[in-house]
Amino acid sequence: MNDKLISRLEQLLVRVEQLLPAPVAPDWGAAHAFRWRRRTSGFGTQAYLHPVRSPATIRLADLKNIDAQKKAIERNTRQFVAGEPANNVLLTGSRGTGKSSLIKACLNAYASKGLRLIEVDKDDLVDLPDIVELVAGRPERFVVFCDDLSFEEGEAGYKALKVALDGSVAAQSDNVLIYATSNRRHLMPEYMAENLDAKHQEDGEIHPGERVEEKISLSERFGLWVSFYPFRQDDYLSIVAHWLASFGCGEREIEAARGDALRFALERGSRSGRVAWQFAKDWAGQHAVGQAKARKKPAR
Repeated sequence: MNDKLISRLEQLLVRVEQLLPAPVAPDWGAAHAFRWRRRTSGFGTQAYLHPVRSPATIRLADLKNIDAQKKAIERNTRQFVAGEPANNVLLTGSRGTGKSSLIKACLNAYASKGLRLIEVDKDDLVDLPDIVELVAGRPERFVVFCDDLSFEEGEAGYKALKVALDGSVAAQSDNVLIYATSNRRHLMPEYMAENLDAKHQEDGEIHPGERVEEKISLSERFGLWVSFYPFRQDDYLSIVAHWLASFGCGEREIEAARGDALRFALERGSRSGRVAWQFAKDWAGQHAVGQAKARKKPAR
């Protein structure tokens, strides 16, 4: 290959590089929470941190009837922000009971002390090494947040998360923790057929227990497990009262809303913090509109 051809190829490579999207540098001062995003073009896929400029404003005081869970998560987060040893956390249990809200509330409580949140979709967990490398050396403390996490067999994110937790030859970064929420305690589906496989069958695995061990090995890599349970009726109603009060409803209105709140939960088939919040918004909004119409109605 002659020098002229080499020179032309080098010029062509320079032009192609100019067409590629430039890496997007995170604007660390723009927000306390970020989302890991992917942008696909004809020249490939570019991943970057997108600032969340209007994060959820929920406070720890807004989360009712999960005091033990709140205490455990806040203590672990406080240790992490202070630079002390802390664990990766798996929050599991009933839907709508405050798992993800608790993590967001911790961000609001400790953002002023350097806590930052990076939300990562399950499909993007393969990028965890890149995220850790991106924030390495930063003075802030980063919680990588994976919401509603569960896997099917063979998904790439499963092994990527295992390695990120404690399976890599490299030490886990001092300023990064992983907080994940899931309705599944072991993060993967478990089948009755696996119990049958434990019996020695002609066409079964020689060591079927090893497959079960593989399924639970990911959840065991989280140093702190926090479980959430369905709310009792009184717990549900106390949460409804809290949110109605936050919308400006008085005690008489809150008492009048009890029956509607119970019917609302019955229709949803769930008594949870999420259902209580949804009911309070609906009830307070309807009555605010009704009162406004009554004030505008002309007297006869």
